[in-house]
Amino acid sequence: MTFRTICLTSVLALTASAAAAEMNFNRIAAFATPDNMGEGEDKARVTSAEIIYATGDGNTLVYTDSPLGVIGRIDITDPANPKPLGNTPVDGEPTSVYVHGNTVFAGVNTSESFTEPSGKLVMIDATTGEITGECDLGGQPDSTAMAKDGSFVTVAIENERDEDAGDGRVPQMPAGYVAILDVVDGVAQCDSLVKADVTGLAEIAPEDPEPEFVDVNGAGEIVVTLQENNHIVVLNKAGEVLSHFSAGSVDLTEIDATDERGALIFTESQEGRLREPDGVQWIDDDHFAIANEGDMDGGARGFTVFAKDGTEVFEAGNSFEHAVIRTGHYPDKRSDAKGVEPEGMEFATFGGTPYLFLLAERASVVGVYDMTDPANPVLKQILPSGIAPEGAVAIPSRNLFVTANEADLVEDGGVRAHVMIYEYAEGDAKYPTLTSEGADELIGWGAISGMVAGDDGMVYAVNDSFYGYQPTIFTIDPSSTPAKIVAATPVTRAGMPAQKLDLEGITTDGEGGFWVASEGRSDRVIPHAIYHVNAKGEIKDEIGLPAALLAGETRFGFEGVTMIDGTLWMAVQREWGDDPKDHVKLVSYNPETEEWGAVLYPKAAPDTGWVGLSEITAHGDYVYVVERDNQIGAAAVTKKVYRIPVSEMVPAAIGGELPVVSKEEVRDLIPDLKSWGGYVVDKVEGLAIAEDGTVYVSTDNDGVDDSSGETFFWSFQLGN
Repeated sequence: MTFRTICLTSVLALTASAAAAEMNFNRIAAFATPDNMGEGEDKARVTSAEIIYATGDGNTLVYTDSPLGVIGRIDITDPANPKPLGNTPVDGEPTSVYVHGNTVFAGVNTSESFTEPSGKLVMIDATTGEITGECDLGGQPDSTAMAKDGSFVTVAIENERDEDAGDGRVPQMPAGYVAILDVVDGVAQCDSLVKADVTGLAEIAPEDPEPEFVDVNGAGEIVVTLQENNHIVVLNKAGEVLSHFSAGSVDLTEIDATDERGALIFTESQEGRLREPDGVQWIDDDHFAIANEGDMDGGARGFTVFAKDGTEVFEAGNSFEHAVIRTGHYPDKRSDAKGVEPEGMEFATFGGTPYLFLLAERASVVGVYDMTDPANPVLKQILPSGIAPEGAVAIPSRNLFVTANEADLVEDGGVRAHVMIYEYAEGDAKYPTLTSEGADELIGWGAISGMVAGDDGMVYAVNDSFYGYQPTIFTIDPSSTPAKIVAATPVTRAGMPAQKLDLEGITTDGEGGFWVASEGRSDRVIPHAIYHVNAKGEIKDEIGLPAALLAGETRFGFEGVTMIDGTLWMAVQREWGDDPKDHVKLVSYNPETEEWGAVLYPKAAPDTGWVGLSEITAHGDYVYVVERDNQIGAAAVTKKVYRIPVSEMVPAAIGGELPVVSKEEVRDLIPDLKSWGGYVVDKVEGLAIAEDGTVYVSTDNDGVDDSSGETFFWSFQLGN
């Protein structure tokens, strides 16, 4: 009888109650893969970091870069300051890498077509980067792994299907297999190649297995996932089948299975969802875990632990995805496919505790599980990664963990591919900084924009148009670490979620309700406007902009709202048609007199891209604004808080000459943004100031769309 334990409420240790001696993983550095290009190379080319491993001494990282066709190397002798060691061309597409001692074993795809697959195993000296040997594998390689003693190497020969042929379904010949080669003195013996036959085993397309991922346990046994076939096979070193079984299916509940509606609604189900595993890792010599990414028909959104005889020991169900949802990393645009899409895995023991690291490709996070009891994994942390973590390596001897993140958005002006480095050490977990963990209901959130501090000690925030069908006011309790979203209030019109809003600012009205500012966009029929909302989220009044103001309209409208002595003030993000260069309007509106006015704010002149305002809030004798550029990573220059004397906020009539206010820098936010060990994100969007002078700042994660999904919520004191 199969023993099955379904964990629906894994403990997520994301509170600040940890003792000082608690050990946690925290990111300490990020390495951009273009930095490995040589002098004179075109660094604007797409590059990547996909599968990654480390040398035996743990001082050098080695990763595959498929777009460039190279193996990249990074010196992490000082892990907080990684240094480039350059790239080695491999005359093909590198798909996998493993390092034993100082020898790199890389699987390289050289296929001319899907029907004529070919590939090789390339050996490289990790110190010099020189190729030391090659073996023909006879097919298109995917994952690579080695015996713990280095006596053999094994490669999953996928011979992947053409998704544009035959409705994208298997079978598509030729069939894949598992390659096994002896290794002597660090050199693979090409003439020892065994092609382990795994045909005729799966229920789905048994004639066309597509091996995806391999791993080897301490007993020298090989586990391989056949992803499209939804099957798992255990082999010995001779290539003989020891056991095989279906990966099975999962009945998923409380999930979002509809994309492109701009709302996080976790009320749907998928029965009999095939697991279709990608990554696999042995936990011990008798148990392994699979990452249920899905591909052709499935995707169970979590992970499963099996005994090697096929006994199911643990199923995560929706628990991993729910933990990701609470950290604001749910990728709504992938809801109809595979949700958070767990793909890669790593396993290692740190400080006597066995950990499984589960990579969610689309959510761009890593779940860290304590696997002391394989039947009852405990989720300890959610780590932020770069965009699309594909591979990971643990280096317990140095208390390090590393992820390789494949997405490079250079062609869209976005962030580059990165390798992220984490240290296992005493101290609190630095991430997440904001979570809905502990709320009375499952609260999905993201794209946090404007904020305001309430008189009740709470911070109130709105989401922007990414969730256009779910405009929401979030109540944040900032008294704990991480800060906690304790309630989500829908913004409604006539009892339904209000449409045609792009909420970018919020302020209290002094009567228990709010004023919210919506950034308009006429080409999408979204009006520039401000709205009066009661405590229940119901819109009670809608204020459109006057014709004199709209005469110079662009899409970059209100990015914050605050109130000074009964008058609302809104920050316009960028210049409108009637503004002087590098000046933007701060627009006033008096709800009692219905009078409009404005002043001009002098913003920085950008060297690259643009600079604009993204928030405004009044406190004491000053008005505070966030001024930021649209640059990300190493290109970021301007992410600052400035203040303006309230005495200068004297509006003039719109359409005439406007006074220009003065500004004084309060804080450069780039050092704050660097403190999380990753790259500098571009969108600092929220600023709230409490009565005692505590300043709260937050970033917008763009709904985890072409974004790492990281939201940073932090505070500092005025004057510090």
